[in-house]
Amino acid sequence: MITGAHVILYTEAAEQTREFLGRALHLPAVDAGGGWLIFALPPAEVAVHPAAESGHELYLMCDDLTATITDLTAAGATFGPVHEERWGRIALMTMPGGAQISIYEPLHASPTWPS
Repeated sequence: MITGAHVILYTEAAEQTREFLGRALHLPAVDAGGGWLIFALPPAEVAVHPAAESGHELYLMCDDLTATITDLTAAGATFGPVHEERWGRIALMTMPGGAQISIYEPLHASPTWPS
């Protein structure tokens, strides 16, 4: 039934953000028409957490947060402090142009999509 997920980043600096996603994160893209790039993402997972208000968040996952921060800082991103949580290590990344995404190194097992 579900074949994937589509994530939208809203930013006043769309071109800078698209360039960063392709160059620094090495995300492959297709042109959906008129230069409107749609980027592929690696496998994803969804978790449901209890909360007083409904909402959602986007996190990119990595195997080594320290190395990822080093690589992406060299590519022009900036990072907030690393937070150690029982479920992983996390930092907020600000991309050139100002869009922000959290990146984390999970300490938990990740599910895989059935073949």
